[in-house]
Amino acid sequence: MNTITKCVVLLTLCLFVSFASAQEQQNDSIVTKTMPYRENGLKIDRLEETKKSITEEERAYLKQEVELINQRLDRGEITSTEAETLKKEAALKHAANIEDRIAIIDAKISLLKRNPDIEHISDDEDNSMSITIGSKGFLIDMANKKREPPKYDIRTTNKLLFSLGFNNAIGDGQNLGNTPYELGGSGFVELGWIWETRLAKNSNFARINYGFAFQWNKLNVKDDLYFVQNGNETTLEEFPVDLRKSQIRVTNLVVPVHFEFGPSKLKDYGNRVRYLTYNKFKVGIGGYAGVRLATQTKLRYKDEGDIVKNKTRRNYNASNFVYGLSAYVGFDQVSLYAKYDLNPLFRNQLVDQHNVSLGLRFDLH
Repeated sequence: MNTITKCVVLLTLCLFVSFASAQEQQNDSIVTKTMPYRENGLKIDRLEETKKSITEEERAYLKQEVELINQRLDRGEITSTEAETLKKEAALKHAANIEDRIAIIDAKISLLKRNPDIEHISDDEDNSMSITIGSKGFLIDMANKKREPPKYDIRTTNKLLFSLGFNNAIGDGQNLGNTPYELGGSGFVELGWIWETRLAKNSNFARINYGFAFQWNKLNVKDDLYFVQNGNETTLEEFPVDLRKSQIRVTNLVVPVHFEFGPSKLKDYGNRVRYLTYNKFKVGIGGYAGVRLATQTKLRYKDEGDIVKNKTRRNYNASNFVYGLSAYVGFDQVSLYAKYDLNPLFRNQLVDQHNVSLGLRFDLH
């Protein structure tokens, strides 16, 4: 009896599994068939939303064209009669654009409604992607909902600032030949972001550059000397053994401001104008102001056959506020660049030293 019962139970389980499998396949078939319906429904909704923005887009394009026509009229390039004719032609063109674009979308909507089982229909106006989860779907829009017309004139642009070169510090009665710092081993690096604004409305000859930048000023000390901080005094003293390297580095965050002068080329693209300074000479005069972020010394020497490296971070009485003058002259994106700190390198010293730098500046648009 137990054997018969086991067989009946086993047979019942087999029939149940077979029925469940068949039901699952049937459900999968239903889901597969209904997914295109839901996806096409989402596409139709997206196309309907696109139709609403077409009129606004074309009106924005028309407004821009009318502004260009008015500017040509103000410059005396066309007469008032020609301006009115051009405005009427532009209005007719954009009205036709609205009608044609909406007709194209209506045709695509009709195609989707008429063929609900088609999964993929290409659509130039709709670059969206739909994802279906469960019985409902949601739409991930990978396209811009509204195409903005290009701005006719841009008075402010931005660019990356990078400069590097030689660095030194000089005091009263000193010159670059008799400072305690190496002329070739000392250097500077500057990295920042600059905005450039045209000063005149219809001329790009004069512009102002402003932004922020990090400055790293490095000085390599000569003659086995190194920096020692004794209270409010910072002095150079002789190291007990031969130094392979004695270096101080000051890191600043500054706001540079320069008035830049130079020719540029006006490029008229029809729907926009741009002032180009590629392959043009330029001259910049200005300065900078900011704060000191860090000061670090680095020593490297040999002790009992081992190479010892020693790094020390402290203020060394370096000036907390930095400010100075700078200028550059160049061609295209490369310039010869010079800067001079008006603040002393160290506070409360018998002889004030001022950092001076000369190198190359790169304005990378």
